[in-house]
Amino acid sequence: MSVVTTYSEKLRGSAADNGSIACMGIDPVLEALPLPELSPRRRVLLFFEPIFQKMKSEAVLPGAFKPNLGFFHCLDRPFNGSFEGSEALLDILQLLRENFPGTPVILDMKRGDIARSSGNYAEEAFTSWQGDAVTISPYMGGDSAGPFIDLAASCGAGVYILNRTSNPGAAELQNLKLEDGRPLYFHVADRIAAWGAAAPTGTAGAVVGATSLRELGELAAFYARLKAPLLIPGVGGQGGSASETVRVLRESGYPLELARINSSSGLTHPWQKKGEPVPADWASLVVEKLRSLNSELNYV
Repeated sequence: MSVVTTYSEKLRGSAADNGSIACMGIDPVLEALPLPELSPRRRVLLFFEPIFQKMKSEAVLPGAFKPNLGFFHCLDRPFNGSFEGSEALLDILQLLRENFPGTPVILDMKRGDIARSSGNYAEEAFTSWQGDAVTISPYMGGDSAGPFIDLAASCGAGVYILNRTSNPGAAELQNLKLEDGRPLYFHVADRIAAWGAAAPTGTAGAVVGATSLRELGELAAFYARLKAPLLIPGVGGQGGSASETVRVLRESGYPLELARINSSSGLTHPWQKKGEPVPADWASLVVEKLRSLNSELNYV
């Protein structure tokens, strides 16, 4: 009988092997990609393929990859018989598996439902797309999160549950004070701890943004005791600082090898926000951005 590797072990292994706790978000935006004469699937593939080849040849690697499924599925046109977005996602996942077999792939899906529906979404993440982890919403409670955590535990995968997110509107709900005076996000953290208690350590983790460092520090100290994985978006395009994020994690006593600090557009198409055309040497630019992020995170 084969022994199932836990998700925490996968995180520790990739951090050590790749020398990185960065997470490379993969959010293809067609208008930011070259080769407009080609089909969406070909544009995505021919954009990322040379990037991955250059990353591999120069040994400039992240500690995880995070494709956001919404950026792929929006390219499908089912009524026209076209599923180029889903096919592009498959292309990317196959490239990642072939070139970076020990690096976790986090499927950014933010699913959440109840009972059989949650079970179906979990199957989609871990069986259909064979992800190493998935992002989900806590809003519907334990019977929503449970099927994800149960299936993840059985296959050595992870579940990142939205806790204190990086978007500007997060405080509208997540910072609401409840009767005991604590903000809602801290009650969600308690629930995440409870939901993951029966699963192997590290199965249940949290999404905590880098754009609110005070909250990040509080939650990192809480999760440090649980050895729960943290997915930390908000660095780069959303304005969060990689070095400040690492400083806060260190001061909180959080084990860095279990953190994955994400940058998406800031790594893969930084020219878009500047209104610049796609550079001819886009692969080199992306690899240099990742090299710089790794240096700023200073994991090794």
